[in-house]
Amino acid sequence: MVYLDNAATTPVEPEVIQAMLPYFTERFGNASGIYEIASVSKTAIRNARQKCAQLMGAQPEEVFFTSGGTESDNWAVFEGAHAAGEKRHLLTSAVEHPAVLQSFRALEREGYEVEYLPVDGEGFCLPETVEAAIRPDTGLISIMTANNEIGTLQRIAQIGGIAKKHGILFHTDAVQAYGQIPLDTEELQADLLSASAHKLGGPKGVGLLYVRKGVPLGSRQKGGGQERARRAGTENVPGIVGFGEAARIAGERMRERQERVSGLRDLLLALLTDKIPNALLNGPAAYGGERLPGNLNLTIPGIEGESLLILLDGQGICASSGSACSTGAAEPSHVLTAIGRSPEQAKASLRLTLSHRNTEEEIREAAEGIAAAVSRLRSLRES
Repeated sequence: MVYLDNAATTPVEPEVIQAMLPYFTERFGNASGIYEIASVSKTAIRNARQKCAQLMGAQPEEVFFTSGGTESDNWAVFEGAHAAGEKRHLLTSAVEHPAVLQSFRALEREGYEVEYLPVDGEGFCLPETVEAAIRPDTGLISIMTANNEIGTLQRIAQIGGIAKKHGILFHTDAVQAYGQIPLDTEELQADLLSASAHKLGGPKGVGLLYVRKGVPLGSRQKGGGQERARRAGTENVPGIVGFGEAARIAGERMRERQERVSGLRDLLLALLTDKIPNALLNGPAAYGGERLPGNLNLTIPGIEGESLLILLDGQGICASSGSACSTGAAEPSHVLTAIGRSPEQAKASLRLTLSHRNTEEEIREAAEGIAAAVSRLRSLRES
């Protein structure tokens, strides 16, 4: 198998599994207890919080564990909007993850006014576009750090600075970026930041929300006093431990991984554009620094994306045609249509997302397999 869908999920790192295992067995205590076995779990959570905070230059007390990126995005958007009080004008981009977009659409039903800001042909929501849309009653801005489909790295530090200048709460969905590229919450000037463990070699079912100290974010999940009374519910201790270990590993190996993965991505792009006539790159130039290292998204005229994925699966090549959360959707990718692709072009897309686990041999094998599948589909369409 050649796995090229790491934006959807990643395999759990062996060190992460080893770190988690004791918390399923002899260290099974509920961290809310007052006895020794509970204190072991409480200490493990504290240590994981420190590791996760360190990866983004935050303080441990600013990190709150959740069930994943979707919950973190929902919490940030809903409670961020509510924290703004009477300021009921909200800004986001047209290319956000569904966890953000659906939250804003729900807020519209509550009477909020939401502007979905346009992006340019490479997927950038330009800082000047954001600033031009700000009004006296703007209460929240949410712009993702890295796009999950086309890999665009937004100018978050500039946008965060604009939000700060105008006194507006600023959230960034960093699920695709956390652990993949360097992040610093002070540099980004983010008030709220979402991340998820399973995108960086951690387990599924655990995420985090960074809440800058002093931000009056309400609790969305009611119950006990866990997570300093900000997020109720018995902590997923093994998952949190795994998240912390994955964050530690990602921080230590990030530079090496970035160089390796971007090199493999550039090789794959060169091979595919050589073998597949008229293939179009979606998003920023792959050879620049404004794209996620492992992301490659192509529009391939003359094919249908879902049919291509089926053929590739038969060859043992795992890829996608867009967000894993939108798989099976009849509508074309909202990201690709937002950057100017037609609905037909959007449905002819292929997303390939690499990791440090991939080898050059796999990349060459995948390029051959993808080119053969495209040729077959184009021939069938012409016959």
